[in-house]
Amino acid sequence: MTMSTGWYLRRLSRMGPREVGGRVGDTVRRRRWRSAQPVCPSVRGARFTAVLPAGTVDAVPPDAAKRLVAEADRLMDGHAEFFGVERHDMAAPDWSFDPKTWRRAPLVYAFDVPYRDEEAVGDIKQIWEPSRHQYLTVLAAAYAVTGDERYAERVATHLRSWWAVNTPLRGVQWTSGIELGIRLLSWVWIRRLLDGWPGAAALFEDNPEAREQIWHHQRWLAAFPSRGSSANNHVIAEAAGQLAASCAFGWFPSSARWRTDALRSLERNLRANTFGSGLNRELATEYHGLVLELGLAALAEADAAGVPVPATVRLVLLRMTDALAAVVDNRLRPPRQGDADDGHGLVVDGAGTDRWGSLLATGEAVFGRLGWWPEVTGTDVRTSLLAALVRPYAKDGTVTRPAARPAHFTDAGMTILRGPEEIWARCDGGPHGFLSIAAHAHADALSVEVRHDGVDVLADPGTYCYHGQPEWRRYFRSTLGHNTLELDGTDQSGSGGPFLWTRHARSRVLVADTSGEAVARWCAEHDGYEPSVHRRRVELTAASRELKVVDEVRGPRRAVRLAFHLGPAVTADLEGNRARLTWTRDGEDRSAVLDLPGELDWRAHRGESEPPLGWYSAGFGRKEPATTLVGTGFAEGTREFTTVLGFRG
Repeated sequence: MTMSTGWYLRRLSRMGPREVGGRVGDTVRRRRWRSAQPVCPSVRGARFTAVLPAGTVDAVPPDAAKRLVAEADRLMDGHAEFFGVERHDMAAPDWSFDPKTWRRAPLVYAFDVPYRDEEAVGDIKQIWEPSRHQYLTVLAAAYAVTGDERYAERVATHLRSWWAVNTPLRGVQWTSGIELGIRLLSWVWIRRLLDGWPGAAALFEDNPEAREQIWHHQRWLAAFPSRGSSANNHVIAEAAGQLAASCAFGWFPSSARWRTDALRSLERNLRANTFGSGLNRELATEYHGLVLELGLAALAEADAAGVPVPATVRLVLLRMTDALAAVVDNRLRPPRQGDADDGHGLVVDGAGTDRWGSLLATGEAVFGRLGWWPEVTGTDVRTSLLAALVRPYAKDGTVTRPAARPAHFTDAGMTILRGPEEIWARCDGGPHGFLSIAAHAHADALSVEVRHDGVDVLADPGTYCYHGQPEWRRYFRSTLGHNTLELDGTDQSGSGGPFLWTRHARSRVLVADTSGEAVARWCAEHDGYEPSVHRRRVELTAASRELKVVDEVRGPRRAVRLAFHLGPAVTADLEGNRARLTWTRDGEDRSAVLDLPGELDWRAHRGESEPPLGWYSAGFGRKEPATTLVGTGFAEGTREFTTVLGFRG
């Protein structure tokens, strides 16, 4: 996917003067580095002291260790999966190869690589992901829990291979700060987890090649920070990686300055990226998880190094953890909102480990759980490791935490309605996204997401892809691609590119009443279709186990499409304007009836590609057919469309 002149002009229009000036400086610096690459200073007496406290590995739960070793053995056999693509070459990976398109990124000066152009480079996510080296942290963790040197030796072989191929500023691995930041964090943990291996020092601190890579990564991050309209989760990853490396690998003349600057950036941008309620401002749940993981990992490094951390850093991470505990359903699944690319901050666990349960377990270990928190029954490796490094949270009474489980987050515009027998519903009346480009937002104003005992009934379809497939990117973030109402075949917000919104619908919540046990109510409206207004009312009635959605459209005559996306486990039998829904949970048959507005003509769509409609993406790079019910008609003046979802058994 190449970017046109029009895209660059639209992108420029979303920047302020300060950001434009900074980007001009970046361009000049890139040109200067082409001909005069910075030189790593010599280092003497480098030592690694950021080790785990004695007994930490012994505290890893046995079943979590078993899953970890099983994953490590799979990696040792050369098998891995990245974004739905199975790889069987991971015993000796080609660091520039994309197995999805069978293309290879050129090994030229980094800033000459057109990484957004799939024809020239391949699917960039497929190339970047293995080079985050999080699969190597898994192998290093397997060494730590077993003492089996095969894992350590494989890690060393792959790192030496990567460093030899991806020399500083050469190739696509040097084009994005988030990749460098996460990679540095991985290297810190690899060194820590290999500490008992006799070859650890020779691989890192006594290895000029490793020192050069670590120095150049930090030099790059200091020179090219994400700024202005791009200061989203990327800048958190950059700061976290820089802080981790400058604490654990503080061997260079610039280490103290890098550490100070990274901590300042982390503190400022954690606050900027997080609502006061604790939810992430990108309103993309996967990035809430990523930022929380990165923040906790960075905090662990600072505490391990004895570096004082501003109280606001812990406070933001605490609020993020409480917010996560508040919004998950009874199966610990958070909302599926906005973009999701399966990004993680630190990976030391095997397959089958629940990401959100792991985060809540770490939050409990670091901050302490509240009485209303959901119970976490699963185990993980990461919690033991991080909790061993993070200084215990000071409960000094100056920080007020929610006494009861929050249901409405005013600043984020998110409301969670909960009913009997594990009925969970998310209502979206928040901002379109974060910063001027709202890069990871979807055109989903007033959408609803409904689950029954953790099963998606009215589902948010997900993300599927970023680059290379523009028609699928458009669909999965479109208004039609969500459980909301579309007018005249257009999105509520205007897109200027795959990570650029040039017009943002403004929503406001009018009612969010979750206080009563009998009926929970929510109402909101948005202005994305001016002069028309779309207002939606939602009521969840406990006694009848019914969710009623009333869509009101006010304004001139407009074509209407109202969509309801069903989860992939749900089968629908549509007759007229009534759909009978069935699914199975834990071997038990469940059902519901969806009575749709009779004023619209209803059709069921499933797995259609021209154009895309009727799909569900459980994870990045993966999609499967699912039923979408679409009603078409017209609205003029003031018109209401009523939908009732009733759960039967």
